[in-house]
Amino acid sequence: MKKNVKKTAPKTKKSFSTILEPHIAYSLVSNFNKLSECDAIIYYFGGKEAKNKQKNLEALVETHALDFQVDELKKSDKKNIHFIGRNGPVWIVFESTGAATDHDGLLNESAYAFARDQFGTILGQIKALKLKNVSIYFQTADAAVTEGAVVGLELASYNFLTHFKASAEKAEPLKIQLNIKNENLESALKKVVAVQIARHLTNLPPNVINPATVEQLVYDLPFSKNTEIIVWDEKKCEAEGMGLLCATGAGSPTAPRMIRFKYRPGKAKNKKPIAFVGKGITFDTGGLDIKPSSAMRLMKKDMGGAASVLALAFWADSSGYDRPCDFYLALAENAVDGFSMRPGDVYKSRAGFLVEIDNTDAEGRLVLSDVMDVAAKQTGSDEPEYLIDIATLTGAIKVALGGDTAGLFCNDDKMAHSFMTAGQRSGEPNWRMPLNQRLWGDLSSQFADFKNSGGGFGGAITAALFLQKFTNGKKWAHLDVYSWTDKSTGALNAGAATGQPVQSVVEWLESL
Repeated sequence: MKKNVKKTAPKTKKSFSTILEPHIAYSLVSNFNKLSECDAIIYYFGGKEAKNKQKNLEALVETHALDFQVDELKKSDKKNIHFIGRNGPVWIVFESTGAATDHDGLLNESAYAFARDQFGTILGQIKALKLKNVSIYFQTADAAVTEGAVVGLELASYNFLTHFKASAEKAEPLKIQLNIKNENLESALKKVVAVQIARHLTNLPPNVINPATVEQLVYDLPFSKNTEIIVWDEKKCEAEGMGLLCATGAGSPTAPRMIRFKYRPGKAKNKKPIAFVGKGITFDTGGLDIKPSSAMRLMKKDMGGAASVLALAFWADSSGYDRPCDFYLALAENAVDGFSMRPGDVYKSRAGFLVEIDNTDAEGRLVLSDVMDVAAKQTGSDEPEYLIDIATLTGAIKVALGGDTAGLFCNDDKMAHSFMTAGQRSGEPNWRMPLNQRLWGDLSSQFADFKNSGGGFGGAITAALFLQKFTNGKKWAHLDVYSWTDKSTGALNAGAATGQPVQSVVEWLESL
């Protein structure tokens, strides 16, 4: 392989130091009577109090509204009611109390998701009104609601340029008082920091983020002694027989690599580790099967899976998660030059399979498969019980399910159901797709054991079937995600990286 040319890029450390801190100054109060004077107040009613909507609404309207507003506000049937009354802005939010009737409730909005998106939306209004001090009063709200509210506020407060500009001045933070328990706040902030890490890493431009600078960033993040960081450079990957990973990155001046976070908590449960593998194509031109410019425009997001896995590693470490885990990043840049892999090339994978390159733009499964083989074949105390890969793998899954719902492929029914229920609770849905073995014939090859892509139908399924060959019989889940939003929605108030599926995977881990 050619000698790699070193590129210089802006440092990422300063950009990420602010991501690790809350954007809002929180203070906790024990009850409503101790709330100090503020610019605005938000009331949230959950549980039985949400069912008493009319009674609670009338009482608050009488207290806060101006005379001409009273009658109209009392008639409102909205879940989120906003007005500027006698003493300033007021929001009254009523939790949804509808029955779970949609697909056994698996696609219903959870209380966590409702609170997250309602408070994320409200934060945009708070910013527009230039408020400095806001009080939030939760009436009959459980931990999922209060965590969702804080996550929504923090997600909506994220601004890429604020963190990216080295010269950006630190603004005075918004002050928010909450009548919640401290542990709810701490849990929410640890979760949202992980999501913000995934969002920001995916948003960074491709002249800043490549396999080498991801490695630099990893060492800049404050991991504890419970996490060992292991990096396999290009030479180690070649020595390990990772022909598919190395071929994918051959056209780039920045060599591919694999990064492993070996998390072993001091007081770990006596269980096997959980292994995660993230697709980290830091930029995807499509290779010699080059993408059209419109399709290439957002291909910095092709590392969304690796960004999420890195974020999950940080969450496990910072929260003291009680199970051992391994987090792997499969990193490469799919670029174009004379060393790029070609359609018709045949490469040997670490697992020993010969793979014919049918399409150089089906590269994500190549880098994942070699690293999945590393993860799946760990032995002794490092042998994983579960293997999960996360990848922005196919456009076909977005066509089928939309950008908000991840495609879930899984070889274990119990595991699949637990992922789907975790997705519903976290407001980050995934939907199980079939591992239809009859489509495997689309990947048949005369010149290798199989090809890396097939025909025009069932593209997300054939990609999953390819990956299944590298699971070594482990309980396995594959999440085919978009990790991006093209519009402002809920707590995600700007069209950019979403951090999908960090929230749902955290929920799944906490449920084990």
